[in-house]
Amino acid sequence: MIPKSLGHFRCFNRLSTEHQKICNRPASLRWMSSKDVSKKTCLYDFHRDRQARMELFAGYSMPIVYKDQTIKSEHLQTRERASVFDVSHMMQVFLRGKDRHKFIETLTVADIEGMKLDKCTLSVLTNQSGGIIDDCIIGKRENHLHMVSNAGNAEIVWKWLNEHKNGNLDIHIERLDNRGLIALQGPMAAEVLQAMVSIDLKNIKFMETTETNIKGVGLCIVTRCGYTGEDGFEISVESTKARELMDALCQNNLVKPAGLGARDTLRLEAGLCLHGHDITDQTTPVEATLNWVIGKRRRQEGGFPGSDIVLKQLKEGSKIKRVGLVAKGAGPPAREGSKVKNIDGSVIGAVTSGTFAPKLEKNIAMAYLPTELSKEMGRTLVCEVRGKAFEYELTKMPFVKSNYYIK
Repeated sequence: MIPKSLGHFRCFNRLSTEHQKICNRPASLRWMSSKDVSKKTCLYDFHRDRQARMELFAGYSMPIVYKDQTIKSEHLQTRERASVFDVSHMMQVFLRGKDRHKFIETLTVADIEGMKLDKCTLSVLTNQSGGIIDDCIIGKRENHLHMVSNAGNAEIVWKWLNEHKNGNLDIHIERLDNRGLIALQGPMAAEVLQAMVSIDLKNIKFMETTETNIKGVGLCIVTRCGYTGEDGFEISVESTKARELMDALCQNNLVKPAGLGARDTLRLEAGLCLHGHDITDQTTPVEATLNWVIGKRRRQEGGFPGSDIVLKQLKEGSKIKRVGLVAKGAGPPAREGSKVKNIDGSVIGAVTSGTFAPKLEKNIAMAYLPTELSKEMGRTLVCEVRGKAFEYELTKMPFVKSNYYIK
């Protein structure tokens, strides 16, 4: 998962105006001053010991990049071998009670009733306008649901869940502040984790979840998912055991820690949305080309906030669509807010996320365009960067082929 999402953190999109410099810049050892008010994850000491460059994100002091590494090297490490990310700042929730499926379906577009046990789904919580309050991962276990949502929206989501509790429903919501979350990502992630568990990970497919003992750590929730486009796992672990797990994973020569800088470039190459940027509470799932997260039964029955608007868009189409853009030449990457124009100079949209893609070695971006133009793959458009025009080509996403374990 997230993420999984960087929320309002500017991260890689804003650290520098020159992508070549930013990709190869080693980690700075500048620490946040004592005046910076921030929360710490259960892995904060790990980051300090590894001399990561820390920044404030969603109220937490989080690693951006580690000493003697760069965002580019951490990115490619994840694409070629395996990396571990601290995503403990994200909110984990258990939903219990006999009406837990019914309750969460009143707030999200997911078909939880129709899901098999030990399966997970990416979903979105919507408002009455069909806008996306947050995206989340929901895992279905025998006696509860396990929900993970973005750090930047944690308090909004927590309030939203509790405000919509109905006294007639048997539902109990538990916030798991005593658990950390570690994302092990990359083509060698399964090989690394397999050496630490007794279960056969070949039996755990993409978007499936289980509980298992990890050697030296104890019982953990292991979900085969992530937000990088690679195979991998998100591991929910007791906070007091998180450091032991992180250290154990990093003892493997195939693994290195990675920060939020690489997490952002990885998710963008994978064509994955960043809440607060590519999706917001003003963006519907249809506009964001997230139709696939809306369960088949939910498309027929509705019953989630803004369903009248979303279902109408599914039937008739939306006026705008999220699209991918790849630069046709060199130059600075288009950033959030950059105008997207036709060749004749007419403004047709705006960039929501943009960066230099280390794997592609090209600038890429996501933007919203009129729906009638969004299907014209290969069309040349112009992105305005610092007053200058740079040509981009309309392309399908993901920018880099996904490597999820779906065998």
